[in-house]
Formats: sequence, C-alpha cells, structure tokens
Amino acid sequence: MGTNTDKAGGANIALISAIVGVATIGGLLFGYDSGAVNGTQPGLKSAFMLTEGGLGFTIGSLLIGCFVGAFAAGTLADAIGRRNVMRLAALMFLIGALVQGLSESHTIFVIARIAGGMAVGAASVLSPAYISEVAPANIRGRMTTVQQIMVITGLTAAFLVNYALAAAAGESTNIFWGGLQAWRWMYLMQAVPAAVFLIALFFIPESPRYLVAKSRDTEALGVLSSLFGEVVAKAKLAEIRASFGSHRPSLRDVLAPAGAKSFLGMRPIVWVGIMLAVFQQLVGINVIFYYGATLWQLAGFTENDSLLINIVSGAVSIAACFITIAVIDRIGRKPLLLIGSAGMAVTLFVMVFAFSRGTLDAEGALVLSSEMGMVAVIAANLYVIFFNVSWGPVMWVMLGEMFPNQIRGSALAVAGFFQWFANYLVAQTFPIMATGIGLAASYSFYAVCAVISFFLVQRFITETKGKELEEMEG
Repeated sequence: MGTNTDKAGGANIALISAIVGVATIGGLLFGYDSGAVNGTQPGLKSAFMLTEGGLGFTIGSLLIGCFVGAFAAGTLADAIGRRNVMRLAALMFLIGALVQGLSESHTIFVIARIAGGMAVGAASVLSPAYISEVAPANIRGRMTTVQQIMVITGLTAAFLVNYALAAAAGESTNIFWGGLQAWRWMYLMQAVPAAVFLIALFFIPESPRYLVAKSRDTEALGVLSSLFGEVVAKAKLAEIRASFGSHRPSLRDVLAPAGAKSFLGMRPIVWVGIMLAVFQQLVGINVIFYYGATLWQLAGFTENDSLLINIVSGAVSIAACFITIAVIDRIGRKPLLLIGSAGMAVTLFVMVFAFSRGTLDAEGALVLSSEMGMVAVIAANLYVIFFNVSWGPVMWVMLGEMFPNQIRGSALAVAGFFQWFANYLVAQTFPIMATGIGLAASYSFYAVCAVISFFLVQRFITETKGKELEEMEG
C-alpha cells in the first residue's frame, strides 16, 4: 500500500487509512442490513405466513445474533486474532445473506439471520478496537469515528438499492431476476459488500498488540515498522511488551484482582464501558432508525412524508459525523459526550412537548397540528445531530481505546454484549410503549435517560484523547 507519512509522527497515513477503510466495512454491513430489512417485510409475511409478532421476531433475530457475536468476538479475537475473527464474520455474513435470499424455510431463514447478526456483532466491536490498535494516538479518534459514518452509509445504500429493486419489479413481492421475488434480491444484494469485506481482509495486517500478546514479536515489529517506521516501531514494541508483561488475556480479566477496587466482582473500568454501551441505546436513537416511518405516521404524517423525514435524518447523521471527525482529537471524547447528552435531553423533551399537544383520531392514532408537527421534525433532526456528533461515534471510540491492553478483548466482549442486548430491548419495546402509553410518555423515558447519561459521564468518564493505549489504566 502507500508510503505517505504523517509529518508530525512519521505514521504511514496511507496504510492506516486503507486499514480503516477495510475494517469499517463491518459497520457498513450492519447499516446495510438494518436498511435492507425495512423493504422486505411484505415479502416475509407472505412467504412465511407470519403474524405481526412473528414478523417482529424474524426481523429482531438479527439483534439476538448481534449480542451473541459481540460477546464471543472479544475472547475469540484474543485467541485467534482480530483479523481472523473479522474474516470469519465476513464469511458468516456472506453465507447468511445468500441463505436468507434463497431460503424457503422460515426456520432456516431465522438461523441464517442470527448467523448474520453474530457476524455484525463481532465486526461492530472488533473494527473500532482493531483501528485503535493500529492508529496513532493523535488521530485515533477521527479514524475510529469512520465506523459510524459507514453504518449510516450502509443504511442509506440499502434504502437506495431496495428502492431501485422494488421500482424495477413493480413491487417488492413481484418476480424479478432468476424467477426470484424482488424482496429476496434485497437480501442477496447484501452478499456484495460482505464479499468485498472478506477479500479486503486478506490485504491488511494483524494487530501488533495481538501479535505481542502471542509472543510473535518479530511479526509485530514488522507491522509496527510498516505503520510508523523502524525507529518508532522498536520503541513501541518495547512499550507494548511491557504493558502485557507475562500476562496472557482471558475472559476472567474483567474480574477485579484480589484486593483491588471492584463492583460486583468486576473492574470499575468494565462497568464504565457497560454504562457507555447501554446508555447509547437507552436514549432511543434506534427508534428513529428502526421505526422512523412508523413513528412519524403515529405522529400524523403521511407515509411519503415519513419516508422523506427518514432520508433527511440519514443525511443529517452523516454530516454530524464529519463534525466529530473534525473535533474529536482536538476537544476530546468527554466534552463531546457531555454536549451530546445535554443536547439530546433538550431535544427529546421538545419532542415530548410536541407529542403531548396532539389529539387522538377515531382510531386512536395521534394527530399533530402542522405547527407541532414541524416542531417535532426539527427537534428530531437536532436530536439526531447531537447523537451523531457525540454518543453515536464516541461510544465506539471509547470502547476501542479505554481498556488496558491486558483486558481489551474480554472487556469488549462484555460491553459489546450489553450494547447489543440494550439495542434489542429498545427495538422490541418501542412498539409496545408507543401503542400502550403513547409517544409522549415513551419519549419522556428516553429524555430522562439522556439526562442521567450527562451526570454519569461527568462522574465516571476519564478523558483518553492523545493517550497511547499502553497508558490506559483500569
């Protein structure tokens, strides 16, 4: 790959950028699947004779796979390497996409979807960790933020591909290429980025931190030399080796050593990671992404208007992430999290106010005046901006870099599990909450969580900007 270097630190920016580009395809796969499934629901119901509950489980089964995959990935990565686990994830997603598109059995379809979810969960925690382990400290934040951009890009790409397929076939349930219905091609098309991910992973190096943990110092020195030059590489190798000592990573590393400070037996830094992972979901962002069209129709907008609002939210999300790239390595992670928590709390409470001013029609659906509807739309997009400037990318940045080398894999396994489990719970409970207690009460819960997150960050988060991974404590 390229040999251009960063003038300040001698880092091979061309190689590091290429590595980041490959590693974050895992994020694109998650975003793509999240967007693709929204266009396949009529086809799924028809092909497998699903009830609304069955459809919800079928779609949500991906998230079940995600929290299993996230939990397994950290410890597996410590055993066989970051790159090898990402290769396995890419292969599982590729096979899962093909089986979902071709399966005539609902059971086989769900198994394939869970397998695809395991791949997404694994890639979601390993991509930022891997990037953190190869990027220089002074640009590590902005490099890891690319993961969030790729998630949203995948989501948008899926919307466009699904729209083109449905338009070409007439409807998603109509027969298209090869005698298959168009909705099946929406799943089959996911195999394209999965194949690109798998092939590209054979052209990037293994994490030098993993190589040192396995006593493969010669290989680690070669990778570090290609990243930072020979002189810097030798010093970094010594620092990494010293941070491990004679320790070899295992899942038990999340437990506090005898006599050390702990809570329920685990290290405090692991609980901080869990807090970040869970509250990223409890502020309700995935309600916008998973149920955007449904949400706005509940609020009184037409289907076309609801889809347009979703597209605007996606564009706004990408723009917000570029703001993060510009500032995260200058002002730090903690200030961004605090700004995001405060901004999300305010905008969520504005949405609560707008929803509380609505009325119910004869069928019990919420109807907003044009003024309150516009207030809700503006508040929602401001909320999306605050999330994607802060908790969206910064949580992944923090998880990838905040843990000491000795416990990074095992701590990521635990935090990743809780992140995806919280994601699943929010996705499954929103329809029940929206129809049971209403949108205003539902969003009050998310707003209160945003307020709580502000004080948790203020109390427990330690800034990691500019620190080498070998300086992390916990």
